[in-house]
Amino acid sequence: MSHKNMSTKYIYAWRNNSKRKTLYKRQCHVLAYLKMNSVLVEFEDGNKEVISRHALRIWPIGRVSEC
Repeated sequence: MSHKNMSTKYIYAWRNNSKRKTLYKRQCHVLAYLKMNSVLVEFEDGNKEVISRHALRIWPIGRVSEC
C-alpha cells in the first residue's frame, strides 16, 4: 500500500469474528497510517475504525459497490 496516495479505495477483507463480519466487503479509504500496521479508515457511511492494514484489499477499478 502506498503511503502517499490516501485517495485509493479499499475493501475490508476479514470476516473471522462478529465485528469483522459487519465490516466485510465494505468500501473505505485510509485517513491515516498508524503504528503496528494499523490504519484509520473511513467507510462510505462515515463510520471510522482503526483496523489492521492487512485486512484491506485494493478496490478493483470500475467495480460496482456491493454494500
